[in-house]
Amino acid sequence: MLRASFCGIAMLTGVLAGCANAASDGSIGFGPSPTLPPPHTTLLPTLNVAPANPWPEGTMPTAANGFAVNAFARGLDHPRWLTTLPNGDVLVAESNTPAQHDPDKGIKGWITKQFQKRAGAGVASPDRIILLRDTKGDGVADMQSVFIDKLHSPFGMVLVGDDLYVANTDAVLHFKYHTGDTSISGPGEKLTDLPGGPIDHHWTKNLIASRDGKLLYATVGSNSNAGENGIEAEEGRAAIVEIDRVTGKSRIFASGLRNPNGMSWNPESGALWTVVNERDELGNDLVPDYMTSVKDGAFYGFPYSYYGQHVDTRVKPQNPEMVAKAIPPDYALGSHTASLGLTFYDATLFPQKYRNGAFIGQHGSWNRKPRSGYKVIFVPFSEGKPSGAPEDILTGFLSPDGDARGRPVGVTLDHSGALLVADDVGNSVWRVTPAQSAAGN
Repeated sequence: MLRASFCGIAMLTGVLAGCANAASDGSIGFGPSPTLPPPHTTLLPTLNVAPANPWPEGTMPTAANGFAVNAFARGLDHPRWLTTLPNGDVLVAESNTPAQHDPDKGIKGWITKQFQKRAGAGVASPDRIILLRDTKGDGVADMQSVFIDKLHSPFGMVLVGDDLYVANTDAVLHFKYHTGDTSISGPGEKLTDLPGGPIDHHWTKNLIASRDGKLLYATVGSNSNAGENGIEAEEGRAAIVEIDRVTGKSRIFASGLRNPNGMSWNPESGALWTVVNERDELGNDLVPDYMTSVKDGAFYGFPYSYYGQHVDTRVKPQNPEMVAKAIPPDYALGSHTASLGLTFYDATLFPQKYRNGAFIGQHGSWNRKPRSGYKVIFVPFSEGKPSGAPEDILTGFLSPDGDARGRPVGVTLDHSGALLVADDVGNSVWRVTPAQSAAGN
């Protein structure tokens, strides 16, 4: 009976979404001044999940013309985030939703969670960091070791000197690192708490260090889609937090960012940039995810408004004073693309046109028709600002039948300047190089 009820409600959801909420091909939701259609709400959310069906033997993503891709590592367990150490070793956070997380809220919440599990998000969190080492220099990690385990939904990692910081879902931990280490034992020392708790709606917490190494910046996503858990549940959330590395004291650096994830320093302007996942259930073409430079003290709208001062009438109570302070982001990345990874290209392996531009990992939609994301894109920059349309770099994560062979998450550069991509459904790390360079390996 439960199965029949679920299927019936899911079918109803699809009918409601399909009849009342036609979508564009997604091209309108990109760029510095995206077209924003009127909001459209339905009784139940649009559900269009790509079922997880990892890469068949002998298959992998498709690289853009002029590029090649290979498996840097396979056989991982839900790899989410990456960082490259100075000696060339690569750390991979194997992680997923905390066990106690975001309780179901009625039929709507239960349905949504079932569909997200179908998308590959239902596995238990491995709660560890894996070290990958390419001992032969051939672009393939031939060594894997458990670097740190017994963590709590880890995500961001950053090394400053011999100090390694890891962002659990509820705290930043500090570990001592020595060049060449293949494992670190012990629980680590807590530097500071991060907002967690029993809801912890957006659990991923990323880290980046200031260029002088004195400060850390941590992303903290919202505790709701659009404030439905109450404004008090958003205390200290939907923000980027600045942390003093010595004292652990923190302050809100920027707020109103619904779910910030990837962060990177722009090589030309020196500004901090982030990608942000925006809110759902306002229509297939609302609201675009985005990337933006992050200004100290700025407010970006959540939960009261989106993309600047477009009021979200679902939020109660309204707050016109805060809406008036909301500033629009710099560049839209398409609606419901789940843009998570961000890294600026400051290496020299790729052609000159890619210098100083941004690579973005788009995890892919679960609530849009047609689907969006499921790829890695590149946005060119000039003088510290986006300067052109996005370019597909790594695609093929969706099969012709609509299954998710993989879902890209974190992106970073390896020591040679190649692009690394974490794939949490394909359980792999992909390595993208210029085709000519790959042929020479």
